[in-house]
Amino acid sequence: MLSPRSLLDWIRPASATSRPGPLEQGVAAYERGKYLEAIGCWKLASEAGEAEAGYRIGTLYVKGEGVVRSVPDAVAWYEWAARLGNVEAQFQLGLIFLHGDKPLLGPYRHETWRRSSAVRLGEKASDIHHLVFPYGTIVERDVEAAFGWISAAAERGKAEAQTVLGNMYCEGLGCEKDLGAALGWYLAGADQNCAAAEFALGDVYYQGKGVPVDFEQAAVWYRKAAERDHVRAQVALAFMNLKGTGMPEAPTEAARLFHNAAKHDDAIALYNIGLLRLAGHGVAKDVDRAETALRKAARKDYFPAIQALADFYSHGAGAEPDLREAAVWYEKAAERGDVQAQFFMGRFYATGTGVGPNIRQAAKWFERAAGNGHATAAFNIAIFYLNGSGVERNVKAAIEWFERASEGGIRAAQLQLGKLYSAGNGVPRDHKRAGEWLSKAAAGGDPDAKLSYALFLLHQEEGPTERLEQVRSLLSEAAETGHAPAAFQLGILEMGRFGGPANAEAAVSWFTRAAGVGHIDAQYTLALLYLDQESAISDTKAAAAWMTEAAQAGHAGAQFHLAVMYCTGAGVAKDVAQGASWYEAAARQGHKVAQFNFAVMLGKGQGCEADPEKAAEWFRKAAEQDMAEAQVALGDALMSGSGIAQDRDAAAHWYQQAARKNNEVAVRRLNAIGVALVDS
Repeated sequence: MLSPRSLLDWIRPASATSRPGPLEQGVAAYERGKYLEAIGCWKLASEAGEAEAGYRIGTLYVKGEGVVRSVPDAVAWYEWAARLGNVEAQFQLGLIFLHGDKPLLGPYRHETWRRSSAVRLGEKASDIHHLVFPYGTIVERDVEAAFGWISAAAERGKAEAQTVLGNMYCEGLGCEKDLGAALGWYLAGADQNCAAAEFALGDVYYQGKGVPVDFEQAAVWYRKAAERDHVRAQVALAFMNLKGTGMPEAPTEAARLFHNAAKHDDAIALYNIGLLRLAGHGVAKDVDRAETALRKAARKDYFPAIQALADFYSHGAGAEPDLREAAVWYEKAAERGDVQAQFFMGRFYATGTGVGPNIRQAAKWFERAAGNGHATAAFNIAIFYLNGSGVERNVKAAIEWFERASEGGIRAAQLQLGKLYSAGNGVPRDHKRAGEWLSKAAAGGDPDAKLSYALFLLHQEEGPTERLEQVRSLLSEAAETGHAPAAFQLGILEMGRFGGPANAEAAVSWFTRAAGVGHIDAQYTLALLYLDQESAISDTKAAAAWMTEAAQAGHAGAQFHLAVMYCTGAGVAKDVAQGASWYEAAARQGHKVAQFNFAVMLGKGQGCEADPEKAAEWFRKAAEQDMAEAQVALGDALMSGSGIAQDRDAAAHWYQQAARKNNEVAVRRLNAIGVALVDS
């Protein structure tokens, strides 16, 4: 039995029955994800002149839903609908012309397909291309057409179009620049509560675009847009609160706004809320959440966040530094052209900090930083070129970088230039240029530079005695800063080595100052002065004390002399075992007389256990340094087989080496074994 409603439907004329048309049927199919069914319905509707159907088909082509994505096809449908007065189509068409559309290369992209089909099909490919993409695959930018269509949509009252039109008037895109017209369209969009228009009005008053700068009015408009969750408005208003621009400083409100914008993954907001949380400014300090926010912003390739994250891990805010992570982010910043990061990466690779040591990478980053004006990096890469570290040795390049570093105020670079020209290291010797660079370096107050300039002046051939006062002044200035090498050279100067009267008392005073701060040559020289029994300052105990200081610091000459003192009891209690120990220390540093004496003691078991084999080894080391006595002793060991295999020919070789130095013992040995001396 029919219900009353069904009965009415049955008796009502067919024309009066409410049945959905093709447009509505297409919408229903689209909502069910039936894109092919939707496009079929909308094409029927378009044939009936329904503009919205054309707009919807255009949108399918933009999104690639049910069809191959094709913005040129979308343009064709949008233009058809726009000419019939569809506002949405007019606006979308305007946006496409405003920006243009050129497909990127990649899997399933038009250009990739076009190329692959051309390879497969040859000349036939163009026909296929035209069939698949009758409107082509790109849309060229056309700001005049964009202006026309966006104007049409704006005049029909579309708020977003009114805002974009305001932007075009503001920038003079497709029209004459007209800030008054821009303001009018922004106001029209804002009257419809369009957040983008409100934000644009905030910019108008903040930047004074056609109106006087008015921060308070800017804040009003930014706030309206921010309350509609407009991210850029939230960020802009946050900065105004943070800096107190047009309002009292309000870091808490700034943090709230940055936090809200950061929910949308805005890189600027993430970066700033990260900084605020790191400092506990306007929000509770929270290092972990700060790190998370900074990482999110950095992963969006936001440069300030990359820099901040590198510093965060380098300094270890609230925790131990993580130099591996720091290196990762500094390298990203370096690749983006950050000069300081490039310098840090050079240092990291040079020292193996946070990365594996890699001298070539260090050179690469130092040179990049130097090329961008980093003076210390210029000095470093100059050293690399000078030494051939990580790059091929190139003294010319080194000089160029030293000069760049010098221009940047690096005194050490001036010093290096002076030394290079003075010594003729890789460049022609040029005393004039050397003097100019060393003088510049010394004028900067660096004690090393003053010392180097003083030594340079001392070794000039022309009139060294006339320069003594200038040299003394330079060395004194450096020494008064606690520079031990300068004090040592003053001691040498006061001994009359470079002319002028000797002043032993003054020399000892300067040597003592240098020795007291660990200058081992000064300690050794002072010990030798105190050992001189004919000197007025002879003092064996003081000599022993300074000789011990120098010997313990590794001075081979001091170790040898201290060995002699222990073996003879001069200035110290006689202790042959101690003497043998110091001889060994000097011998290991290549002191040939110490090597010989230690070998003798090993052979006789004096102060140590007898060991003919080791004795022979040390005799050989001294003999190889051309010491005649050691050569004879080694020959004797080879003849007798003491600690070494007997070898008459080898013994004769060493005797001959010594005999050529007129060693009488060697000559007698050769005569005894019937071998004639052969001149080399």
